[in-house]
Amino acid sequence: MENKRKNKDYNPLNCGVTHFFNLVGGKWKALVIFGISKKCNRFSLLQKAIPQISKQMLINQLRELEEDKLIERKIFAEVPPRVEYTLTDYGNDVLSVILDIQQWGIKDLQEKTEV
Repeated sequence: MENKRKNKDYNPLNCGVTHFFNLVGGKWKALVIFGISKKCNRFSLLQKAIPQISKQMLINQLRELEEDKLIERKIFAEVPPRVEYTLTDYGNDVLSVILDIQQWGIKDLQEKTEV
């Protein structure tokens, strides 16, 4: 499948921050990764956990995260078929960065509301 993401490989200075944001930047990917880490590991559970995301956008984000080896998709041979998502080791590494960002954000929001 041809890569159609605009900025996926744009990193002329070989910058680590740019690389990180090429992988998980944007509005939804960090939330999807976080949701999967919290056992929202099925499509319907992710939709409920992130109600603002459209069905098509969630599909696209899951495909891109799988393509980038951040998540794995497992299909269970049942009727009806069941699909579950899990973080890969690589995805867990990225999750640790997301959790650090979350902690910073919580702290910053608290400081701003105290002022």
